Amino acid sequence: MDKKTYLTTASGAPVADNQNSRSAGPRGPLLLDDFHLIEKLAHFNRENIPERRVHAKGSGAYGTFTVTRDITRYTSAKLFDAVGKQTPTFLRFSTVGGERGSADTERDPRGFALKFYTEEGNWDIVGNNTPVFFIRDPLKFPDFIHTQKRLPQSNLKSAQMMWDFWSHSPEALHQITILFSDRGIPDGYRHMHGFGSHTYSLVNAQGERHWVKWHYKTQQGIKNLAPAEAARLAGTDPDYAQRDLFNAIERGEFPKWSVCIQIMSEAQAEAHHENPFDVTKTWSQKAFPLIEVGELELNRNPLNYFAEVEQATFGPSNMIPGVGLSPDRMLQGRVFAYADAHRYRVGTNHQQLPVNAPRSPVNSYQRDGSMAFGSNGGAAPNYEPNSYANAPKQAPQYAEPPLQLNGAAARHDHREDSDYYSHAGALFRLMSAEQKALLISNIAGAMAGVTEDVVQRQLQYFFKADPAYGEGIAKALGVQLG
Repeated sequence: MDKKTYLTTASGAPVADNQNSRSAGPRGPLLLDDFHLIEKLAHFNRENIPERRVHAKGSGAYGTFTVTRDITRYTSAKLFDAVGKQTPTFLRFSTVGGERGSADTERDPRGFALKFYTEEGNWDIVGNNTPVFFIRDPLKFPDFIHTQKRLPQSNLKSAQMMWDFWSHSPEALHQITILFSDRGIPDGYRHMHGFGSHTYSLVNAQGERHWVKWHYKTQQGIKNLAPAEAARLAGTDPDYAQRDLFNAIERGEFPKWSVCIQIMSEAQAEAHHENPFDVTKTWSQKAFPLIEVGELELNRNPLNYFAEVEQATFGPSNMIPGVGLSPDRMLQGRVFAYADAHRYRVGTNHQQLPVNAPRSPVNSYQRDGSMAFGSNGGAAPNYEPNSYANAPKQAPQYAEPPLQLNGAAARHDHREDSDYYSHAGALFRLMSAEQKALLISNIAGAMAGVTEDVVQRQLQYFFKADPAYGEGIAKALGVQLG
């Protein structure tokens, strides 16, 4: 028998018997020296890593980004340096609030996290299938997510705590309107748009900065699930979106998205009538039209879900020369929070795992930590500055241009901008009568059982967005606007 066919332990030793534990006689107790038994049980106990606090249930696939338009006037990033150039990618879709075992068809935003394996390192854009979010300030993120999870006492979901939080957070109204619209439950992952959501930046070879919004427009067409069908699928096929994506790629029906950007100069941002870094608002596509820059295709399924999807890590801290961040408060908070979550959940060296490892050379002074792979730096120095000519040195030519800041350091009230309603109202008025009716029905159903004080507070927000919006929900709930 070829030795390669032997069952072995993790250390490579052949296993003589994988059916019977060692015992003191045929009926006696088991022996502690049965290393194979102990190793199997101990490894089994540790096969689950902590699930993501958000975006726990997800699906992923590899693909390719192809440049279709020259945008070198905006960015020096090498993946954009020629029309037709291709860059390998990995895209993870997810629901946001549910646990790993939750249904794919719940009413929830969908994560849209994209990793580009570029020649200058990995670049991640971590967004959703919505262009906005519920809150503006990361200080409120733990509070918000607590309301989407479970009550500490009963371990049950609670509409009361969800709407109580939202009724004290009027800036959430735009995202609420999207979430409870007909697009609140996408039909799988292939038939929805993706967005970077936040404002990011591009920097060109001349050191000029532009602010940018990223859009991924599905070429499969938008399809959504009606609430009744979503509920049916949750009971009969809770992995519906995962199955649909995996099977489509296996059949060779590779899903595609048109990658587009909106561009705003620094001067335009200074003069903009709204805060262009407020993730609860969108930019007008009339004033800042979409520019198609490329095409994203998913064309290869992972070979192992745990290794390549569950252990995949994304974060806006993964940037390359020519792209950057912005003063968006939520984005600034995510730069720390996402990378820190990965260090806790997967491990200090999560970036060395194959799905997360850059395809370009890594020359850092980080050493040691749990599961450090390879030579761990070998005999090379692990400090800098140093006296060795061949040791990695900093590269000042890649520095971003300075960003002018002003103002006193304080806890500035982000709610001084009290326009929480115009974007949600504009979206409501764009809807057809059928879409409005579904939105109102969905919200009224979700607010069933919520206390009167919370209902009245939230109704005022709907009414301020559009009187018909508030009146419709009040009527559906059978209450009078207070």
